[in-house]
Formats: sequence, C-alpha cells, structure tokens
Amino acid sequence: MSEKRRLGKGLGALIPDAVSTASEATEIKLDKIKPNPFQPRRTFDDEKLSELASSIKEHGVIQAVVVTPSGTEDQYLLVAGERRCRAARIAGLTTVPAVVKSFDKSTMLEIALIENLQREDLNPVEEARAYRKLMQEYNYTQEELSKRIGRSRPSIANSLRLLALPEAVLDSLIIGELTPGQVRPLLAIDNQETQQELAARIIEEKLSAREAEKIVDRGDRGKTTRKSSKNETALDPESEELQLQMQRNLGTKVKLKQSKNGGTIEIYYYSDEDLERLIEKLIPEGL
Repeated sequence: MSEKRRLGKGLGALIPDAVSTASEATEIKLDKIKPNPFQPRRTFDDEKLSELASSIKEHGVIQAVVVTPSGTEDQYLLVAGERRCRAARIAGLTTVPAVVKSFDKSTMLEIALIENLQREDLNPVEEARAYRKLMQEYNYTQEELSKRIGRSRPSIANSLRLLALPEAVLDSLIIGELTPGQVRPLLAIDNQETQQELAARIIEEKLSAREAEKIVDRGDRGKTTRKSSKNETALDPESEELQLQMQRNLGTKVKLKQSKNGGTIEIYYYSDEDLERLIEKLIPEGL
C-alpha cells in the first residue's frame, strides 16, 4: 500500500466527512472562519492558489472545508481546507461550504498535518516541526505517531533528525535549494559552521545526495583530504562503496575502519528511539 493511500485512510478515520461534497455541507461566511492555530504549513504557493481561485470562480468550491466551533458564538476554527478558504477569498466568495465537527487540539493538529502530507504540501522542515510539535505537546512516541498518521517510524525519525541542522541549511530546505537526501549526510558532522560550508558547496556544485555522502565520508572540505590515523588504512573504492551502501540501508552514518589485522564497523545513532529503530533492523527477531 502506498504512503499516500495510508494517509488518505488516516484522514478519513479522523474526519469521516472529510470528503463531503459542497451539496452535503452548510454555507458559512468566510469572515466567521479563523485559521487553524495548529496549521503546520507556513508557506503557500501564490501561483497554485491563483489556479485554484480560477477553478473556484468557474466551478465553485466542490469539496467542503471542515470547521470546529471556536467557543465564541457564530465563530469557527478551520480544521481542514485552508487552501480552499484562501482561494475562495481570492475568487471573491463570501461563504464556503463547510462541515461542522467538534475536535480537540491534538486531533486538529493531526488532521492539518495529515491533510498537508496527503497533498504533499509541506516542505521538509514544516513536516519535521509538525512531528516534533505532536510529540512534545501530546507525548507521542515515534511509534505512536507512526500509527496515528500512517507514516513509517524510520521516515519520522529521519525527518526529525533534519531539525538538528543549522537554520541557514533549514532555510535552503524550505525554499527547495536543497533536498533531505542532500543534507542528511551533514548530520554526521559535529561543527555547524562546517555543515553550512558544505551545504553551500552542495548548492554551488549541484552535488547529488550520493556525492554529498562521499564528501562527508572522506572528510573532504574542498581543501585536503583527511589523513588516516596511524593504525587505520584508507578505504579502497570497493570498501567505500560498501560503507555507503550500509549507510543507505540503515539510514544513519556508518564508518568502516580497516587496519592491518581486520577492522571495525561503527554505526551511529542520535536518540534512544533511533537506537531502537536500528536494533529492529539489525535484530528483527528481537533481543
């Protein structure tokens, strides 16, 4: 089953009427609907909103938005459908079809997150921050969050790890200059200044995720290659490829160290839950 289909099922379970048509809903004035305070999305594509507004002008709002009473008379909080509301305003509408349901705060955040994930509307940083907010405010573990929103736990763990990067690198992720695959190797570097320098190099040289992995693994900062320690020999191309393959399979930094009499394999983890994820991969039958 695809990731997207699982998310759709999850949204339907949280809002049974999430796909209600306009004819099945109540018309509510747009000025009575306030934005969802738990909306994880912070950026909206103006061009896509204009396209949606043009469609609404011609066909109207086909799918109802979902709102919940705000506690103030005749006022509502938007739960799902912010793009539709924004586009409806651009199109000159004063009302939108809406389904009215009561939701608690955690469910409102889950719904907003799932709706955006389903439509692939969140950038990687918004997605990671939404996961973190759910975990911090409602004490979800990664496993519990995985079940609630229909995303795999490794996917959530990898997303959360991005938040350890410097703000400048996160800004490049937000605007699409960099992808998660390109910046994930930078997590193996302790120094944030070096992370920013390499991120700038990845952008400037248009390096692929794999090329970024190789640069980080070699310790290549655009100057001289890191020297091996006295008892450590440089990796041959075949071993280097093996190391990269292990990193991809495990979803974390792996260091293969060769010496005259054998060697070692170092596997890095960045939280207790990250360690649990690795244990499940390495020892599927359990401890």
